[in-house]
Amino acid sequence: MPLAAPSNTRPPRDAHRIDEAALARWLAENVEGCKGGGTATARQFAGGQSNPTYWIGFEGGEAGEQQLVLRKKPPGELLPSAHAVEREYRIMRALASTDVPVPPALALCEDKSIIGTPFFVMRYVPGRIFWDPRLPEVSAPAERRAIYAEYIRALAALHRVDYVAVGLGDYGKIGGFVERQVQRWSKQYEASRTGEVPSMDALMAWLAKNVPARDETTLVHGDYRIDNMIFAPEGQKAQALAIIDWELSTLGHPVSDLAYTCMVYHLALPGRGSLADIDFAATGIPSQDEFVEEYCRLTGRAYIDNWPYFVAFGIFRLAAIAQGVYKRSLQGNASSESAHMYGAAVGLLSDMGCKIAGIRVGG
Repeated sequence: MPLAAPSNTRPPRDAHRIDEAALARWLAENVEGCKGGGTATARQFAGGQSNPTYWIGFEGGEAGEQQLVLRKKPPGELLPSAHAVEREYRIMRALASTDVPVPPALALCEDKSIIGTPFFVMRYVPGRIFWDPRLPEVSAPAERRAIYAEYIRALAALHRVDYVAVGLGDYGKIGGFVERQVQRWSKQYEASRTGEVPSMDALMAWLAKNVPARDETTLVHGDYRIDNMIFAPEGQKAQALAIIDWELSTLGHPVSDLAYTCMVYHLALPGRGSLADIDFAATGIPSQDEFVEEYCRLTGRAYIDNWPYFVAFGIFRLAAIAQGVYKRSLQGNASSESAHMYGAAVGLLSDMGCKIAGIRVGG
């Protein structure tokens, strides 16, 4: 009986089909357990990952049946630094020796001739992915709290890693991360500006003038959300088994990572629920204050400096992204049919950012 693919996979889209026979030959030569030859079946994971991701069922070889995950660059012309699966592979290999939960990364292929683009292969980790931060599929408040405890623990573990000791001392620039990010997203916003949004102008100016003096550098994930985690299957003790989607990882300021994670307490990110109006005591989910307090305990901090600044910056970044999507919709080349709705989001987000930062807009 052939291996059964996970329920959240489908046949690859036409543009993302891969040569299964070529992949099987490569796996037989490069991945332990696949040596001796066999057949590979590829199914694409559902979702909007910028790097196409596949479940690979390998049958044959020295270890018999193998379940793997393949993550590749998308087809077509790409910016030189975009979709860097090589970086994802590198950080996952480096973190394997730490207490940060990552899927075992097995092999990297930089030869485009195998399946059309570079890719890497990791071990498939069966478990639960929670797409809604309110965890509606979990009935017990105690279990929700335990899941969030693991969620916080894994982030703190990442920020405690000695990045030099694990060979990632050159994984990004050291220092000045926040200032560079403010400049980058301000330029992005200006390049896609379509009109005047007073709160956005005020927020952008305030962020540039008030960059926190205390600088820190750690490994940061860049997109740390609960749906980028794999947790133990239902019925087992709550445990974070793996952090996935390392595409935006770099060296940066740890509080920027934490604040991005906590934005769900203020707003609903695209395709996700929000924790803005839930009953924390009844659901078992920690409040933002409890989340940050536990993170501080695990990382040995007394408190977080300039917390409103980091949250406001995270919201500003989302507003700048929304503006770019909106401009593309006006030009007729946005990828989403609802892209025109992002124009209104820019003002709503920047208003929220100004409120959090205590910025008075206008007279």
